[in-house]
Amino acid sequence: MSQDPRHYDVIVGPVITEKATNLSEQNKVIFKVARTATKPQIKTAVEKLFDVKVVSVNTLLTKGKTKRFRGLLGQRSDVKKAVVTLAEGHSIDVTTGL
Repeated sequence: MSQDPRHYDVIVGPVITEKATNLSEQNKVIFKVARTATKPQIKTAVEKLFDVKVVSVNTLLTKGKTKRFRGLLGQRSDVKKAVVTLAEGHSIDVTTGL
């Protein structure tokens, strides 16, 4: 079995949208993650990088849409997101960065 990727390779970046901001009031944070990342890898990466306690991790894979740009067809990339639920009393401020 291959080694676990480094924590910075698992978490690509935070998702900063209106929906993600509303979820932060429920102790949930949304991250873009590597396509190959598993839920246990995401959990340990968030716990180590941000020094918080993670209760659960839910993942979703958004398939890339076909879009037109100046008459040419293009394909958006597939994106994997993780909704991380934090323990009570823990929080992550994604606007500050690491």
